[in-house]
Amino acid sequence: MDYLKAKILSDGVVKKGNVLKVDSFLNHQMDVRLYNEIGKEFYRLFGDCNVTKILTIEASGIGIACVTAQSFNYCPVVFAKKSKTSNVSDSVYTSQVESFTHGNVNTVIVSKEYIKPEDRILIIDDFLANGAALTGLIDIVNQAGATVVGAGIVIEKGFQDGGKKLREKGYRIESLAIIDSMNDETGEIVFRD
Repeated sequence: MDYLKAKILSDGVVKKGNVLKVDSFLNHQMDVRLYNEIGKEFYRLFGDCNVTKILTIEASGIGIACVTAQSFNYCPVVFAKKSKTSNVSDSVYTSQVESFTHGNVNTVIVSKEYIKPEDRILIIDDFLANGAALTGLIDIVNQAGATVVGAGIVIEKGFQDGGKKLREKGYRIESLAIIDSMNDETGEIVFRD
């Protein structure tokens, strides 16, 4: 996606510790035009997979997943919560997810009423680095006995091994921009072709 890569190059900021700051257009302030293009591209990639639900994790994936759902005939979007609230039943799927960005571990939950064995789940997220969030979401889908049709990732850090490990396990992962290297001193970002 040329528009996405152009936004990363023009507005992304490389920080120490392999952090790419894209909050001006992706995960704090949202470029809705970009989100629409992302949703259309995920539909092009997964539109023939009979997706019944889209699954993401709070918070950054929610907007992307909701806009993407429009391309999938407004299928429901479910998001894994990072904390249990009083309005969530005790009947939940749980998984442990380590956050690369925040440096902590969250127990994420999804109510069992929202993912059923007959569901065909497309997982959507903004980033793939070490694969912890995606692994946790796959675990939840597997607990439900549902099917993971694939994962749509906006930005993958190809120099980290999360995507490689999950692809080796047989999961279909489609990343719209894969970064092979970043330099926090020069700001240079190199994409995989």
